[in-house]
Amino acid sequence: MFPSISPVQEIGLAVLFVAALVWVLGLGHMLWDSRFHHPEPGAGEGLPVIPSQRAAAGHPMESVELTEAEEQAFAGLIRTFPLH
Repeated sequence: MFPSISPVQEIGLAVLFVAALVWVLGLGHMLWDSRFHHPEPGAGEGLPVIPSQRAAAGHPMESVELTEAEEQAFAGLIRTFPLH
């Protein structure tokens, strides 16, 4: 092929070319499929691995009774957050 490089280098160059060609074809195939594939309505509404959040009264360990001082401290903390 090229007189100035060894046959091993020619083989390496051919393997590199084939790998690049396969990558470009795979990328084109992936982009072509994503261009025409429209997901079903409602298919991506939530992740199945994350459970949905239960109501506050769902389990006794998920709620905490606060004292009046704790409620006032929490309200004061919330007031310090910026609105934007």
